[in-house]
Amino acid sequence: MNTKKALHAGWIIPVRPKGQILEKHTLVIEDQKIKSILPTEDWKRRKKSRNMEELDLNSCALIPGFVNTHTHSPMSLLRGVAEDLPFDEWLKNHIWPLEDAFVNKEFVRDGTELSIAEMLLSGTTCFNDMYFFGDETARISIETGIRACIGMIVIQFPSKWASSVDEYFQKGQKIHDDFRNHPLISCAFAPHAPYSIDDQSLARISTLAEELDVQIHMHIQETKEEILQSLEEFGCSPIRRLEKLGLLSSRLTGVHLTEVSEEEINLIAQSGINVAHCPKSNLKLGCGIAPILAMEQKGLNIALGTDGAASNNELDMLGEAKMASLLAKGSNRSATALPAETCLEMATLNGARALGLEDEIGSLEVGKTADIVAIEMGRIDNLPVYNPLVQILYSGNKTQIANVWVSGRQLVKNRRLLTIDEDRLVEKSEKWKKRISDFNQSRSS
Repeated sequence: MNTKKALHAGWIIPVRPKGQILEKHTLVIEDQKIKSILPTEDWKRRKKSRNMEELDLNSCALIPGFVNTHTHSPMSLLRGVAEDLPFDEWLKNHIWPLEDAFVNKEFVRDGTELSIAEMLLSGTTCFNDMYFFGDETARISIETGIRACIGMIVIQFPSKWASSVDEYFQKGQKIHDDFRNHPLISCAFAPHAPYSIDDQSLARISTLAEELDVQIHMHIQETKEEILQSLEEFGCSPIRRLEKLGLLSSRLTGVHLTEVSEEEINLIAQSGINVAHCPKSNLKLGCGIAPILAMEQKGLNIALGTDGAASNNELDMLGEAKMASLLAKGSNRSATALPAETCLEMATLNGARALGLEDEIGSLEVGKTADIVAIEMGRIDNLPVYNPLVQILYSGNKTQIANVWVSGRQLVKNRRLLTIDEDRLVEKSEKWKKRISDFNQSRSS
């Protein structure tokens, strides 16, 4: 594989510095890293390496790969299986029974591969996963070449993955040990939610996260019912309970946070936690709109996630960024809320920061790993291009993702996957559709 590449782009949007746009620049990749970024005319005047591969991307903008800060990748196999239902009914009467019936290594492997294919084709180069059989997710991620942060799941009730809390801890730490030296894989503790795990286990996670130097990834205050349950059982909100247990720190990424008070926003801002905003999933499940602008104004690191395809129906980070901007503008009645450059940062660098990977990915800077996306800007529905950054967010869409590299390795070329057999993927998806449809039919008869 040629390790030296020169990408001659119409525009490079590095994300850091924020809002910067470099026109007619060349990005050089060498040994999986970004070697240099310079005007294309300057590059042409320099002596070139004989084994340098050159790509003419004059009609494209290069951006960092998107970082999906919260998803459940195997749940792509449950896309569309339960729709237009209240959150509790959707989760407890449909999703959990299906997971109990079908989740195993094969389900996780096939569902993850389907999600990876979708994510790569829509420009995601790194995802933060929360699901059972994380070792299978790690393996298929390595095989397909994408970067992944694997959740070390902890939940109070038994599953096909583990029969006790102790077994969840044991298996999670084995994933960490098995993959700790792989350049594409990192791990984070992934306690499901405050309502599904006890104080002793949460305190144990806080201690182990420090010892292993890993992040923590957790659903928090997604619904009003969750808060009422916590008040009844613990005498305080989930956020206050996590504070007492020592979990509020920059290690923690809180997912959703649709139901937070001004006082709680101040508390989490002081603690430095990260927020994974999943606007489409929250809207679709009727869970509300997170007060992201208020959090952003307090200095919180706001990242974006798609959630799983069972609740969002698509794993499209560019669409998520656009939705985040429009929601903030509409709900705050302010056209200046969450401008394009802020939302692009949320979808890339802020996600990397939440995963503890800011020094490696999330922006196009010399010395960083070459996780890069080329977006075609010359299409009719995107012209004229006055400002490519703004155009990407407000008129761009996932079908404009032309090429994708992870660690300098090209995984998508002219919208074709290079490491995944698409025909075989369709066959496997149809097999799961039949099995799950037959099960649902038997339940309803």
